[in-house]
Amino acid sequence: MNQAGRTEWWESLPAGIRDQVDGYVLQDDLLSAINVIVDVGFVARGIGVGTAQLIVGDRYAHYGDRIARTPDSPLDAESLRLRADGAAGTIVAIEAIWDGDTVHDWFVILLAVTADPAADHHLATIYRSAGERHLGDDKTTWNRRHPSAAAAERAGRQLAAGLNVPFHFASPDDPDDRAPRWAPQGTTTPTD
Repeated sequence: MNQAGRTEWWESLPAGIRDQVDGYVLQDDLLSAINVIVDVGFVARGIGVGTAQLIVGDRYAHYGDRIARTPDSPLDAESLRLRADGAAGTIVAIEAIWDGDTVHDWFVILLAVTADPAADHHLATIYRSAGERHLGDDKTTWNRRHPSAAAAERAGRQLAAGLNVPFHFASPDDPDDRAPRWAPQGTTTPTD
């Protein structure tokens, strides 16, 4: 469906449906907006996920800067240190792990790994755009890597050095959400 067809279809929707989709868009809830379009358009008009994404993309373009985007996690040394200091238990490592979803594609989560009690404490979620902003113009740091990975490695190594603990990133060059997790010397952790 071309732009004109999408606009015509959008304008044919009842105001309540348009308001619901726009409400999700303004909250930066892409998947919920797409679901509404598919729910009301698939049976009657054959509007599938691909076309729904285009229609919702049109709405994102319409609203632009008015969308309440989810704020980026801070990656500066002071903020990460303060978040790490709030972790219950003794920090034994800083770890970066891959994750992904249909909205953000691949991203990296930075964790403080603790003992007594053993747990993972979320420090930051680093999406591609946040990684690019954190790295700035220093493309030599990440030109061969996903910017999320390069930013996580830079921030994570700096934090780990300041805490005098190891930094672990099992797969910095390739997104892999099943890569081995950090474990103290002589132990192993399953990836499933």
